[in-house]
This record gives sequence, structure tokens and C-alpha cells, in this order.
Amino acid sequence: MDGLNVTELVERLGSDEDAVRKMAAFKLQSNIGDPSFTDVFVSEGGLTNLRYLTLHASGNTLAYSLTCFSRLLEVDKGWDHINQDVVERVVELVVTHPLVNILRGAMAVLGAIVAHQRSPNTQATYTDTFGFRALKPAIAIYPHFLEKLVSSLSAADHALCANALQLINALMRDAITNDGQAEWPRFIKRLQDLGVIKAVYNLMQSNALQDLAHPLLEFQALTKVLLRKWRDVPVDLHKPEHRRALKAIHLASNPGKSAESLEDSEDGKEKKHNPEKWRRLGFETETPGFEFEETGYLGMMDLADYVRKNENTFQTLLLEQSTLLQRKRCPIARASLAVTTILYDWFEVDGSDLDDTKAYSALETRSNYDNIFKPLILQWSRLHLAGLHAFFRLWKVTGAEREDFLKLVDLVRVLLDAVIGDTKRDTSIQEVEEMVQDYDCERLRKLQMENLQLVYEDTWGHHLRQVRDELNHEALHFMKEQRIRCLLHGAWFANGQGVRNDPDRVTPSEIKPVQLLRYVKLSHNRRYLHYADFDAKGDQDPDLDSLHDKRNLVSSVASNISATTPNSTSSSTSTLKHLPQSSTTKITIHGYLPSSSWDGTSQHHAKHNRHPSKSTSENSHARKEEIPLLTLYPSSHSAASEWLDGLLMLLGQQPITSETKKLTSLVAEYGLKIRLLNVRLDELGPEAGEGIEVPSREGLDENYFYDIGGI
Repeated sequence: MDGLNVTELVERLGSDEDAVRKMAAFKLQSNIGDPSFTDVFVSEGGLTNLRYLTLHASGNTLAYSLTCFSRLLEVDKGWDHINQDVVERVVELVVTHPLVNILRGAMAVLGAIVAHQRSPNTQATYTDTFGFRALKPAIAIYPHFLEKLVSSLSAADHALCANALQLINALMRDAITNDGQAEWPRFIKRLQDLGVIKAVYNLMQSNALQDLAHPLLEFQALTKVLLRKWRDVPVDLHKPEHRRALKAIHLASNPGKSAESLEDSEDGKEKKHNPEKWRRLGFETETPGFEFEETGYLGMMDLADYVRKNENTFQTLLLEQSTLLQRKRCPIARASLAVTTILYDWFEVDGSDLDDTKAYSALETRSNYDNIFKPLILQWSRLHLAGLHAFFRLWKVTGAEREDFLKLVDLVRVLLDAVIGDTKRDTSIQEVEEMVQDYDCERLRKLQMENLQLVYEDTWGHHLRQVRDELNHEALHFMKEQRIRCLLHGAWFANGQGVRNDPDRVTPSEIKPVQLLRYVKLSHNRRYLHYADFDAKGDQDPDLDSLHDKRNLVSSVASNISATTPNSTSSSTSTLKHLPQSSTTKITIHGYLPSSSWDGTSQHHAKHNRHPSKSTSENSHARKEEIPLLTLYPSSHSAASEWLDGLLMLLGQQPITSETKKLTSLVAEYGLKIRLLNVRLDELGPEAGEGIEVPSREGLDENYFYDIGGI
């Protein structure tokens, strides 16, 4: 305002020369937003001249005047100069004028007029000056106004797109708020028929999001409001439009000549009633109106839209269902309503509020745009169709029955949450449809269990962690006893060295060819390993008394066994140190020989790749050298896992092979599931388990227990 004479500027706006008026309007643009300048401008009578230019000027003068007028309305000034002549003139400009700079200002003025809320202090001479009703007389004169408005959303000028979308938002909001129950749906449908959904969807996925953030976010919120209003409209078959929609669904099912469509007699009652008329379509009862209680008219719209656009598929599906037993038929109508509810919950429609749109937009940063905007909500119909087809597919794949309906609903909910939740803002609806259709059932089930686990963690996180730790400890103790029992039971090993491994008994001159097999067994007191060599296996395993050789004072164990699965190339580096890669699985047991057996030959034994026992005292063996006492060659990975982990756990160390770890985890997980189910034998009654035949173990090998664990 510094250096600018307001009185002189007002006089120039009323000049007879267009160039003078143009320059004055141009200067006014940059100052009209200042409240102090605006007060002086209004007091000097500038509004009269500005209104005159809006009605009669052309070219850039008109563009500058419209911009000034819109900014004046933004600071809540000039409302007393708005009348039907101004509205009609601006509507005419929107419909007939091609210049972008004029269209921007004209749409900004109309947007302010429609969005303005009258207050007690507003001095207005016309009752219908504001809101959508102010534009209706002018729109009647220029019927292509809405079409021009929607087409402007595809303009290259982002400011024009923003102003057009703001005007559309204002019209929708006013219609929803002030129009009657029968009027606003017709207006919304007209906008949809003109392609407003497709245009806004393209804008949300474009790179122009930053320039259009606020109007796009407001349109998204308005879409939620519309969905909520349709959901809140109860289905009433006394209303002609509701009755027609339900009748169309029935007729699209191709009921045949014998079936009676929904017709009203003079007294308002049905002429005839087919006992399977509505249950055949997937309703639970023969009074379908009550089944729309949760979804309202929105559920009926979605079902009717699916039937209308997929009539042949609908009829084919009903024909296929008619050949199945009643309990195996997929309830199509109920499935449609369930998908509507799933989408309604996922987009949090009940959580939207138009009044919070600006505050919500201000709180978010530009980096979070991809999280704020949900273009897929504008593709509600196609999402519903994709979800419904997924429901049919899962019903068929899983072999579900009527009693499994809620389980299928949960499965579809997980599916849509996984697909829609992982999509980015610029992901096309075609890609989403393909992902929903191609999602593997086994993968979906696994995801469902993971989500269930997260729910448990959120609800009982502290208690679950405490229980899991306790069960892990119990499972580890259980596996320790199981592995040690394998040692107590004994096992056959190949003697891979070709000579006897008795350094305390055999001298080099007494070396003899060794037998092919060696049997090893842990003593009952768990202090000695007894073994002996044999030419072949007998009918029965040798008892402990027949194993004349034994070793004690075990201090550590070394092995070339992989700590992971046999096919894995990775290995544990925390507890197990591997020997060089070998084609033979080998477990080397180290220890200290008694003093009487100690000789110089022990100096040549290997001293690396060992697991020292925590219970061994360094002082008691300070003058002894640790040497290999026994080498085992397990015949299978399972046997190697049993003996290696059994020996380590006997020494107070942790198991290292993947097989033992998997079994430990399996035991702990089953224990957790049993705890969660809270199954107790005493709650099943005194006769629980009686009369059940225990399966025979005849013909089962040693891998029986591993097989049931899936290992």
C-alpha cells in the first residue's frame, strides 16, 4: 500500500480509457488481499467500479477484475454487490469464454459464492444469492455449465484445474447439505455421468498433486461423505427407486417363466411368492430388505451395479450354483454386502469429516502425500467387483460351505487389506484388479496367521512374551532330554578310519584291520561313552556290558556338520567351528586321558575346532593336554543332529543344528497355541479320551516324529 493512492486508483478503475482501467486493475490485484487496503478501497467506493468492470469489461481488464473480485470475497468483503446479474455474467464467461486467465477468475468467484455461508451481519438483498441455489437460474440458461466445468479438470493449467475442482467441491457440499433427499443423488449422478470421477482420479495419480493438494483432498473427503450418506439411507421397499433396484436384481437373474418378479398389486402386496425367490440369489431369508440393514442403500447400489455390469456372469454363476447342494452354494448377495462392508471399513469412511479437511491438510507435509491420498476410493465400483470375484474364487478353491461364510469374509478382508494397503498412489486400478485375482491362497492363509499373531501381540504382548520365554525354556529342556535319551539308547556308526581308534591301548605294532561298524552308547550315569567295533549288526543292539571300551572326561566336541540344513551353504559361527569341507560327516569328541595313559604320542593330536565344557576346571587339567578321544561318522543328518547336539547339551552348551532348533521351535509354538486355546483335560469331562484306540507303531521307522513336525 506504500506509495499507492487508493482514491486515484478507484478513479482510474472508472476511467473511460481501457488501458487506464487495465493498469489500475492490474495494480489492484497485488494489494486487494491486504485488509487495511481493502477497508479504504471499499470506503472510497471502489466496489462499484470493480463490479462494473466485471459485468462489462473484456480481455485482460476482465481477467484482472475477476481476480480482484474473488480475492475481495476471500477477505469477506463485497458480498452486498453480488446479485443475480453478476452470477449470470460469470456463469456465461465459464461456458463461453476460451481464455484461461478469465476462466480462472470466473471459477474462483463462483466458488466463493457457492461456498459462502450467510451470517446475521451479511447485508444481502436477494434471498437466493449464495450457495448452489444462486447458480441454478443461470445454469438453466446455460445448460452446458457443468459439462464445461468437468472438462476444465483436464486442462493443462493447474490453477484452472484447482479452481474448477474447488467449485465442484462447493457445489457438491452445498447439494449434500441443503438439497432434499431426492435431489442431491440426481446431481451427484449427473456429475459422475459427465466423468468427474475419472478426471479427479487422473489428477490424484498425476505429478500435479502438489498444486492441487487441497481441492483433491477435499474431494476425497466428500467422496467419503457421499458413501456414508448412502450407507445411512435405509432400504425401504415402499420407495419406488429401492423397489425398482431390487426388482432389477431379480430380473437379471433370469428367473424364467415360472418365477415371479417383484410386482405390486393395488393393495401394495406381492401377487405371488416363490419360496426360493431370494435365497436363490444368495440372501439368507425371503425378506431381503432387512439384510441391507448394515450396508444400507450403498449395499444395494453395489449389488445392483455388479448385476447390471456382469449380467451374463451373474446368470452363469447362479446356474452353476443350482447344481450344488444347498450347503455348498456360494451366497452371492451376502458376499456382495460383505465386500461392501470390508471396503467401507478399510477406507475408514465413518472417520471422515468435511470440517477437518483443512486442518488435516495443514498438519501433513508434502512427503506424506502418498499416504494421504487414496485414489482407489474413487474406483469403488471396480474394487467391489474385484473383491467379489476374489470371494467367489476363494469359495471354490477352499471348498467352503455355508457355515464357513464368515471365515471367507475374514480371508477376503485380509486379501483386500494386503493388496490395497501395499499399492502406491500411482498404481493403476488394472494392476490392483490383477493382484487381487492372482493372490495365492496359501500365501493369503499365511498372511492371515501373521496378522492374527500381530493381533495377539498387540492385545497380550507382555503376557505373550512372558509365556513364550517360559515355553522356549521348557521346549529346550525337553529337547535336551530327548537328545540325551538318543545317546542313552545308543546308535551305530561307520568306522571311517580303517584302524582302531584306541590310543591308550594300542601300539603301532599291534594295529589290526578294523571292523566296519561301531556301536556307541552313553552310560546310565551320563559320564561315560561306551563303544565297541563289530563286523555287522546283530538282531539286537548290544547292551552296555558288551561294550568294553569307554571314554570319560569329555571336554569338547568338534564337527564338520552344517549348523543349517544339509543343502545350505551357510553355517553357524557362534558355537560350531567347522573343519575343512569333507564328503564324510564327522563328530570328534575331545577330552583328557587319565594320568596313567598320558604319553608323548598325545602331542601330535589336533587342538583346534573344539567346544570346551563350562563345567571343566582349568586348574585340574593345567598339566594335561586335550586330545581326540573318539571320532563318530553318523550315517544321516538326523543322527548327526541327535549326537552332536546331545553331546553339546550334555556339556551344558546350546544346540547348533537346524533340525534341533526347528523341533524346539515346533514344541514351543504348539505349547503357545494350546495355551491360547486354553484347552484343559479336566474341562472335557471324566470320559474324555476313553474309547479311543491308540494307533500302532508297527512299521514306523525312527523318522516318524520328525515327519509329523514337517521337518
